Amino acid sequence: MRIKSRRNRLTLPLAALLATALALAGCGKGPVTIMEGGSTTVQPLAESWAEAYEAKHPHVDVRVQGGGSSAGVKGAAEGMLDIGAASRDLKSSETETWPDLVKYAVALDGVAIVVNAENPNGVADLTVEEVGDIFASGSNDTWTVLSREEGSGTRETFEKKVMDGEEISAHCEFLPSNGAVKEKVAATANAIGYISLGYVDASVKAVKVSGVACTQGSVRNATYPIARSLYFVTRGEPEGEVKDFIEFCLSNAGQAIVEDEGYISVQ
Repeated sequence: MRIKSRRNRLTLPLAALLATALALAGCGKGPVTIMEGGSTTVQPLAESWAEAYEAKHPHVDVRVQGGGSSAGVKGAAEGMLDIGAASRDLKSSETETWPDLVKYAVALDGVAIVVNAENPNGVADLTVEEVGDIFASGSNDTWTVLSREEGSGTRETFEKKVMDGEEISAHCEFLPSNGAVKEKVAATANAIGYISLGYVDASVKAVKVSGVACTQGSVRNATYPIARSLYFVTRGEPEGEVKDFIEFCLSNAGQAIVEDEGYISVQ
């Protein structure tokens, strides 16, 4: 009887410790990875959102990558990404192929026409038609013309709002990202290109378009002619941490980051 009694006294504390450990484990959350990718316009904004979100949710790892808007939409639709980023609206072909796609407008943006900071051509203002003519003609003795590659949401916005059905010349130089265009414009005296307002800095000069500067204010009040919404895209309604992350991006705190990064809040 004494042996049995001693076993009971030992077993009960061990069982209690095990139950406590299991309860504590159930209260905590294991590591979660959110994969976001696509538009290089959205990329720096998504990186800032990810940093702020991870600071409050250390069990979540938000991994951000580029690749272009089309890659972002396809990646979300086919399950390679939890969130796809697009700097254009969804195409009818995409919604027909993947009818369960859900989009969220997370910011507004302007597409700035940029030239070298020294700008030897002396250009400070171009009409929409003049910009279209430059890109339809391509590089020549006056301009080194830089465009984005196929699949870019920035290019599709530019074509829709500027080119009026004309093709961008094959004599342009085609680059893979907003950052690449900005760097090439900054390093080339007679260069002209187009980039997201969020990428504009002192290394390049944004010219006026039809008399209107590309600013947060002119995009917000719809006076700047080359503006657009930026989107997150998911396959079906998001759940768990993915839903929570998107809600954070759309919250007051998330939209304050939008403004800090040089984009325009949707609020």
